[in-house]
Amino acid sequence: MTIQPDLLSLSIVCPPPGEGGVEVRPIVNGKDLLAGVLPGGVGGSRYLGVGPRYLLDRDGPLHATAAPHEARLAWSGCGAEECCGALYMTVTRDGDHVVWAGWRDLANQDVFLPELRFTASQYEVEVLRAGEDRSWEAPAGAVARLLEAGLRGREDWLLRWECELQYVWASRTHPDRIQVVLMHPPNGPDTDLPWIQYGTTLPISADDPSTQAERLEAQLTAGDPRATAEVWGGSHDAEQLGYPWPPVDPSFM
Repeated sequence: MTIQPDLLSLSIVCPPPGEGGVEVRPIVNGKDLLAGVLPGGVGGSRYLGVGPRYLLDRDGPLHATAAPHEARLAWSGCGAEECCGALYMTVTRDGDHVVWAGWRDLANQDVFLPELRFTASQYEVEVLRAGEDRSWEAPAGAVARLLEAGLRGREDWLLRWECELQYVWASRTHPDRIQVVLMHPPNGPDTDLPWIQYGTTLPISADDPSTQAERLEAQLTAGDPRATAEVWGGSHDAEQLGYPWPPVDPSFM
């Protein structure tokens, strides 16, 4: 008996501003995959201002390669995975198919989903289609996306100041600004050394997003990004690095 391949559709859900972030909902064989496995789960990145970019950018984890790699499809609740849950799976290109398997959720050790096997051609067309859909993206989101791409290409600047770019995000409730988040030193949480997370808030105008992204990239890379950024977090001993701990503005989150 011939087994029919699974069919993937990626639905981008864009709620009104202030009612949550933009989601990527995987629809498999006509059913919302997350609804039955992670009720209340949000599809995509737990950083609401990042939106579908986490999964769908050209270097995002939904793109299949012969080397297996893990992707987080969704998170739930407070965002602390051990507490509220997050759904992971492994993506692999296997000949003419793309396979989703190795499901796990730290908050639910009993999570079970069967292996899903998609026809590679259908899968790749759908992932590319969803990635090119920018109908959900506000102007500030476009600036954030373009600026992040530009900064990730400036490894010389990041290495010079011993920083790692975590993300650039835009809040749908504050369309006049974006935020750039850096870590110093790179891979800080994976070491025993003190580390700090920095945040910089940048104003956004009605100008062309490409023009703004280029201008902001030049502005940021002209010097030490830590000089004007605020400390937003870090390790318990982060103050050893000599930076004060100003309060975080919760209204942006």
